[in-house]
Amino acid sequence: MSIPMDRVIEKLDSYYSKNDYDGAFAHLSYWIKEAENSNDSRSLISLYNEKMGICRKTGRRDEGFAAADGAMKLVEDAGLSDSVSGATVYINAATVYTAFNEKEKAVSLFEKARSVFESKPDADPGRLASLYNNMATALADLGRFEEALTNYTKALEILEKVQDSEPEQAITKLNMANVYEAQLGLEEACEKIDACLDEAEKLLDNPITERDGRYAFVCTKCAPVYGYYGRFAYAETLKERAKEIYEGD
Repeated sequence: MSIPMDRVIEKLDSYYSKNDYDGAFAHLSYWIKEAENSNDSRSLISLYNEKMGICRKTGRRDEGFAAADGAMKLVEDAGLSDSVSGATVYINAATVYTAFNEKEKAVSLFEKARSVFESKPDADPGRLASLYNNMATALADLGRFEEALTNYTKALEILEKVQDSEPEQAITKLNMANVYEAQLGLEEACEKIDACLDEAEKLLDNPITERDGRYAFVCTKCAPVYGYYGRFAYAETLKERAKEIYEGD
């Protein structure tokens, strides 16, 4: 019996829209057990991908590593290592390793995924942008700042052509601001940082951007960055936007 993935993901999205990560984690754990019992490897890979994401967001280190290792084993057993779906698993696994300070291993997985995606001209641009973004974060954490900025720039070049990607572009801009500070120091990087913050604010304020759960989550990620750089009023604005969206749902 196959898992009804459309219904599973729809319910998962409803948990995310309410910022209910515990509910989302329990929901995924239940369906992973069902997929295991049904020997539904295809659905299990998708569920592990989702679980990696929530483990990363909620600090569940051991569960995140288990989901990453489980998904990669399924990919390799199925001979999918050189496919886009396999590369997506490597990206997700790498982001888990990045989140829990296994940066060298993360970069090796990002490189593995990049070699697949860059060889596929019809690959989903959003996924490729995500790869560049996440790889850049790992490189920055390793002090490889120029490589990080190059990857962030590649991500932006792709996202600028992707519809409704303004929130993701804003996050990338703010990540670049952090890299400039780490690379040059706060005083030396001041102009570059201010430019990144201004550009991200314009993206977040885009009137045609849908103010949904995804947007609310981005606001919660961006607000602390604005607060850190002394733009307290805008940080509060973003917090209020997220609160209104979550409470409205």
